[in-house]
Amino acid sequence: MNFNEQDILSDVYNLILNPATRNWEREQLLIMKNAVENGAQFSTELDQLEVTLRPLAWRDNLTPDVADFYSKITNNSKQATAFDVAKHQNLSSPYYERAIFAGGCFWCMVEPFDTRPGIISVLSGYTGGHVNKPTYEQVTGQKTGHVEAVEIVFDTRLIKYADLVDIYWQITDPTDNMGQINDRGDEYRPIIFVENAQQQKIAEASKQALSKSGKYKRPIVTQILPATQFWPAENFHQEFYKKNPARYQKMEHARQQYLAMQHLRGKMRVSLNKLKN
Repeated sequence: MNFNEQDILSDVYNLILNPATRNWEREQLLIMKNAVENGAQFSTELDQLEVTLRPLAWRDNLTPDVADFYSKITNNSKQATAFDVAKHQNLSSPYYERAIFAGGCFWCMVEPFDTRPGIISVLSGYTGGHVNKPTYEQVTGQKTGHVEAVEIVFDTRLIKYADLVDIYWQITDPTDNMGQINDRGDEYRPIIFVENAQQQKIAEASKQALSKSGKYKRPIVTQILPATQFWPAENFHQEFYKKNPARYQKMEHARQQYLAMQHLRGKMRVSLNKLKN
């Protein structure tokens, strides 16, 4: 593997200083940095660092930024592809609007929206908590009050907010306030975060209609809350369905099976209620 030494060392320095890097990861990065600075061969030390990180990388147990670094030094360019967060945040047009939805792991919340006409950008992140710039480990450790969510920029000429809410109901379980399907914990609670009074009116009406539809035996517990600061997740999590298609498809298949069965039961429940009436 041929790498620019200064570029890789810059990445190593940044990861050492990154508060989200675990202590053990930082120790391995420091060993590599110090060895090179003391005259050891760069390529040899980089290879040794890759070998050291490999077991955790194969078990998907590296912190997100270190996982991106590992993908870079193993020439996995797809997984290391950088998502332009600044571009997403600066998207501006009189026809553009933003929507924020939380409904379980954000890995499975991007593709259902991202592939629709009129969707300009979808960003994975954290919102609804009380800590600035939370990390994945903090959020999943339930230390910050945040939930995993997606922020969507859409063109109102091509798709309406009500359409996005309809999609949201189809890809989540609105009766589960302890998580979503296999994703358990407060960080996976289903919440619609509304940007303005119009979005709130649409979301509330849609939730009420769903509640009255008779599709669900249990109450609709999805919350509708005012939008708060949305913090972008680490690059590793952005567009996960594109960068890790095999892993995503396995997760999505299990999710779709559960939702398909739930929707089928809902249709049967509605049909039976009609017969009774």
